[in-house]
Amino acid sequence: MTLPIAPPIAPPIADAPHVPVLLAEVLAALAIAPGDVQVDATFGAGGYTRAMLAAGARVLAFDRDPDAIAAGRALEAERDALTLVPATFSAMEAELSALGVVPVDGVTMDIGVSSMQLDQPERGFSFQADGPLDMRMSQEGQSAADFVNTADEARIADVLYEFGDEPRSRRVAQFIVAARPITRTGELARIVRRALGYKPHDKKDPATRTFQALRIEVNRELGELEDGLAAAERVLKPGGTLAVITFHSGEDRLVKRFLRERSGGLPSGSRHLPEVKAKNAPSFEAVGRAVRAGEEEIARNPRARSATLRVATRTAAAAWGAAPSNTTTSKGFSE
Repeated sequence: MTLPIAPPIAPPIADAPHVPVLLAEVLAALAIAPGDVQVDATFGAGGYTRAMLAAGARVLAFDRDPDAIAAGRALEAERDALTLVPATFSAMEAELSALGVVPVDGVTMDIGVSSMQLDQPERGFSFQADGPLDMRMSQEGQSAADFVNTADEARIADVLYEFGDEPRSRRVAQFIVAARPITRTGELARIVRRALGYKPHDKKDPATRTFQALRIEVNRELGELEDGLAAAERVLKPGGTLAVITFHSGEDRLVKRFLRERSGGLPSGSRHLPEVKAKNAPSFEAVGRAVRAGEEEIARNPRARSATLRVATRTAAAAWGAAPSNTTTSKGFSE
């Protein structure tokens, strides 16, 4: 199957903080009919939700960030077709069942940090402006400062390598431990730059990899993604659409492996290894290949440069259950 041609989209809502990436492509994949029940698993600033509502859908929008839910209440009050759910998307099945709306026609997951979170120095996600070293999407639990100030050096190095693709993770971890306690984003960025020999004319600030890794660790993002994919499998009706937008290679590898396994695309074996037999009937049919933003969208929205959209259609087969494990070592799959 191939993705349908993306339809033209309406201009951005004037009061929306940002335009979501690959919006036209997501809408084309969802092919929303009036009355469809759609899940926006990551409400954020509400860009996908607004587009779904405009297409005539009933929308259940999830977000674990209390600020995002609070900002969306006005829209919820205006639109009877919108229900905000202050929960992680891994809780999708339980929350939707409680609301009596299972199964659903579509699930859209926009993975990672939102522009709103990055733009607020007090949330501690970015080093572009100094703020407390926090990074908690839910604003609860262990902060990034808690982690860097209490984890041992080996653990910090592992997180930087696995979640940030930091090739000199041990050196960065050494510098972090030597400088503790660390409480501010600017402070941590300077420590990483000293460790890696950053020069102002360098294309990319090396602190970017460390901040990404810590954010993923603090928010359990890959584990949450695994659980969310499995939850989407359980709530989608036969013929329903799963659309997942990722922003870095670790996320995309996880989604790709999930969809490959669930669609029956396991390795065929060789003379050295026996053929791998699927234990379950395929629960998804992958739709086309990965979709990435064109140059025109990237020029309007630089965040779109790293975005990858993968789409699949739910079959009538039973859900498999738990998502694949060991996500941090699932490298090596080609496009």
